[in-house]
Amino acid sequence: MPILNTLLAATNFRNPFLRTLVPSIGLAYGLQAAVAIPSIILQSERFYDLSGSLTYLSCTALSLYLPALRARSAAALAGKAAPAWPSLADALRGTGGPHGFNWRQVVLSAAVSVWASRLGSYLFQRILQDGEDSRFKNIRNSPPKFAVAFLAQATWVSLCLLPVMAINSLPAGTFASLGGAVAVTDVIGILLYIGGLSFEVTADRQKSTWVEEKKAKKHDEDFLTRGLWSKSRHPNYFGESTLWTGIATLSAGVLSSNAGIAGMALAGGLTGKIIALLSAGVSPAFVTFLLLKVSGVPLSESKYDKRYGDRADYKKWKETTPKFIPKIFG
Repeated sequence: MPILNTLLAATNFRNPFLRTLVPSIGLAYGLQAAVAIPSIILQSERFYDLSGSLTYLSCTALSLYLPALRARSAAALAGKAAPAWPSLADALRGTGGPHGFNWRQVVLSAAVSVWASRLGSYLFQRILQDGEDSRFKNIRNSPPKFAVAFLAQATWVSLCLLPVMAINSLPAGTFASLGGAVAVTDVIGILLYIGGLSFEVTADRQKSTWVEEKKAKKHDEDFLTRGLWSKSRHPNYFGESTLWTGIATLSAGVLSSNAGIAGMALAGGLTGKIIALLSAGVSPAFVTFLLLKVSGVPLSESKYDKRYGDRADYKKWKETTPKFIPKIFG
C-alpha cells in the first residue's frame, strides 16, 4: 500500500484527464516491458499478442476504477471509512450516484474488454498451433528490434485507448450535465462497434474453418476467396478499424460537448472542441494507418504476392476484390 499511495500521489495532477491518462499509459509500458524481457531472452514471440490483450484489459480496468481507487486511498490516509466500490449494475440502471460510473463508461470499457479477450485468445491459439509468427521471423533474434516491437505495442494500446481513458476520467457531474437522454452519437457508435466486431469475428472464423478444411484435405485452395474474403481482401482488418471508429464516435459525442470539455479541464470554444475530438479520433486513425500502412495489409499482401503473384487466379482476385472497404454488390 505505501508504494500504491506514493504512485497515486505522484500522479494526482490537477487536470482530471492527466490523473487518469498518465498512470494508465505508465501501466501499458510497464506491462509490455515485463513481458519483453523474458521474450527477448528466450527469443520467443509466443506471448506477444496475448500480452497486448492483457495490457488492453488492465489499462481499461485501471482507467475505469482509478477515481474510486484514489478516493479509497485518500479515505484510508485520513482515517475515514473507505467509500464503496462503484457498481456496474447501478451504472447501467442510471443510479450510479455522484461517485459511481456512467453507463457510457461501462459500455465502452466492456466493448474494449470483449474485443481484447476475443482477439487475444484467437491469436494465442493460432500461434500455439503454428509454432511461430512470421512477423517476427527477422527480428526475434535481435534484442533491440524485438524490444521496439513491445514498445510499439505499448504505444498502440495507449493511442487506441485514448478515447476510453478520456471518458473514464470524467467526473460523474459531467454526465449529469448531459442529461439522461441517449444521443445520436451513442447509437451510431454502438452500431458501428457491433457491426465491426461481427465483421472481424466472422472473417476470422471463416479463415480458421478454411485452414482446418485444408488440413483435412477438403479443398486444395492456396488462398481464401470465399465468404467475406470475396468482398474484401482484408475483411478482418476492416472490421477492426470499424469497431474502433464506433468507440471513437460514442466518445466524441461526450468529449466534444460543453460538459465534456469542462470535465477534461480544457479551454472553452473551438480550441477545446478540437482537442476533445482529436482525443477521440486518434484511436481509429492510428489503427487504420497501422493496418493499411505498417503491420497489417502490407505484410500480408507482400507475403502472398511473393507466393502467388504470378498466378492468374490470384491476380484476378486482387483485381476484382477491394483491398480494404468491402464491395456491396458482386
